[in-house]
Amino acid sequence: MRRLAGVLAVAALAAAVLTGCGGENWAKKCTTTGIVVECEPDQRPQVEKVTGTLLDGGTYDIAQDRGKVVVVNFWGSWCAPCRAEADDLETTYQATKAKNVSFIGVNSRDDKDSAIAFERGRVTYPSIYDFEGKVALKFDVTQTNTPQTLILDRQGRIAVALRAATTHTQLQPLVEKIAAEATG
Repeated sequence: MRRLAGVLAVAALAAAVLTGCGGENWAKKCTTTGIVVECEPDQRPQVEKVTGTLLDGGTYDIAQDRGKVVVVNFWGSWCAPCRAEADDLETTYQATKAKNVSFIGVNSRDDKDSAIAFERGRVTYPSIYDFEGKVALKFDVTQTNTPQTLILDRQGRIAVALRAATTHTQLQPLVEKIAAEATG
């Protein structure tokens, strides 16, 4: 009996570590429907101090996009669902950028040349090169799927998380909903 209790205690500890080192999962306060997590304004986690080197060699600082809705897509050239959603992301970007919406990709676990080749002709918004996943950690993503997309509100808080590949018909209404919110 003690052995079973010991095994269960170790399993519980391992589960706590694997779900965010015992920290509180912000998504549990939000509404989850399928792959979509939507957070009410008072439940949205703040994203701060996200910076990185872009695939084109420039730099990105999330502070430059404060006041805009920011769509963050985590992707890799090695990821088949990422390939499938790329056109939908670009279509949504083109349809919403006039509404003060910005897109940024976060490329991870990828060869830089492969990532650059993947983006060429697919998307016109920039991507951070994040081979080791350090930039992704700054977004406090509670589930690390690739692809995954976050929609940040104009205050820089996570309003929506899509935990799998998305489509234009799914993503654009969510982006427009957040873009239509009053600031404050």
